[in-house]
Amino acid sequence: MKRLFGLYVACAVFLPAAVFAQDVRITPELSSKTITLTTGETLVIERIQDTAHRLDSEFTKTSRACPPFCISPISAAPGIETFGEIEVLSFMENSLATGRGLLLDSRMPEWFAKGTIPGAVNVPFATLDETNPYRDEILKALGARQTGDSWDFTTAKELLLFCNGPWCDQSPRAIKSLRSVGYPADKLKFYRGGMQLWMLLGLTVRQPT
Repeated sequence: MKRLFGLYVACAVFLPAAVFAQDVRITPELSSKTITLTTGETLVIERIQDTAHRLDSEFTKTSRACPPFCISPISAAPGIETFGEIEVLSFMENSLATGRGLLLDSRMPEWFAKGTIPGAVNVPFATLDETNPYRDEILKALGARQTGDSWDFTTAKELLLFCNGPWCDQSPRAIKSLRSVGYPADKLKFYRGGMQLWMLLGLTVRQPT
């Protein structure tokens, strides 16, 4: 795992996949998505081709105590657009690849270390709380500019946030913290499915190093 501008950046290590014909496509027209970042790094998103593959991780659990593992609403906050997997790929291709946006994994580092969406950086939800003495530095790393006691988000990045899935409130809490300081709603997106649905669909997972 590398540290860049105060953010933890996942390095390019992919989980091994069985070799099969490309029968398991993302959509009928799309077998995989290749995204080249401004850094020159190339991300390849595809689905596991082994049609017998099953999840065997903590994401197979169906019933967790609520609270804290309660079902999240579709909308993380007023004015925040909610994304599915195809929209996540479009964001990666159009915003992440051009440097206009960041894909934020809002989980704690120990969860991030188990695997994340390629191209994501780890900004744990708790670090965006106003009580964190380093929060302002994180906002600056996201492109915000401090002007006295207020913030200018004109050049701030578009952010797509996710966590563990529909029963995880970490990315909604991160979004609410960002909104409380004035981060524009139209620059914030919410992937509600999170890692649980990403992995359930057999999409590429990257392990930080």
